[in-house]
Amino acid sequence: MRVIAGKAKGMKLRQVNSNATRPITDRVKESLFNIIGGGIKGSVMLDLFAGTGAFSFESLSRGALKATLVENSSLMIDLIYKNAEKLKFTDKLIVFNENAYSFTNIHSDPK
Repeated sequence: MRVIAGKAKGMKLRQVNSNATRPITDRVKESLFNIIGGGIKGSVMLDLFAGTGAFSFESLSRGALKATLVENSSLMIDLIYKNAEKLKFTDKLIVFNENAYSFTNIHSDPK
């Protein structure tokens, strides 16, 4: 798994050999970002079920300002931080060690 475009293009991401995650493939990532187009630059990303953080790292590489990642696996959170250090994106991340469903319920309540 690697970053496919932007300032971190070609950088390989660390991953775990486990069936616990289903990483987004380079082909799917490329198609998704082709659809989004130029809407990434200057944006703030929300990455629910973040896994390795590949979607966020791709977004940051393409010009997103910040990324909020939500992941409930401590193993994956460690991996996210290792990948962020490798790509020099640590200052652009906010990481929540939380269930994505709970996160959206708590953070979307208008009260």
